[in-house]
Amino acid sequence: MIKVAMTSVYVDDVAKAHAFYTDVLGFETRMHMNVGGGTLFVTVGAAEGAQPDLQLLLEPGHGPIAEPYRAALRMAGLPCIVFSVTDLRAEYERLSARGVHFAQKPQKQGPMYLAILDDTVGNWVQLTQMKG
Repeated sequence: MIKVAMTSVYVDDVAKAHAFYTDVLGFETRMHMNVGGGTLFVTVGAAEGAQPDLQLLLEPGHGPIAEPYRAALRMAGLPCIVFSVTDLRAEYERLSARGVHFAQKPQKQGPMYLAILDDTVGNWVQLTQMKG
């Protein structure tokens, strides 16, 4: 069996992204190390032991591959990643109260409800709740 172990999100600033993804969104730190020259290797994951074998790498987003990719996604209004939530309305209220900017407020779309937020480090992030 093959499973997803790690995926990455290109970010403007790894330290700032780490603070947002943990302190605001509620992820937990899985790895945090300096790999030399001030370069950080940071992964986060779902809190409280959920999905213990899945990590999100907060990847430095500078360079000839990352920058055009990120700019194109942002300009098109497309999220770089999608997170599932059990109660989208509650998450929207919680995050809005913490000052998170939503480019798209919760709305029904096909078999789900979704909202899109700005992660403060260059990306749109989608929150999704399946109907049912």
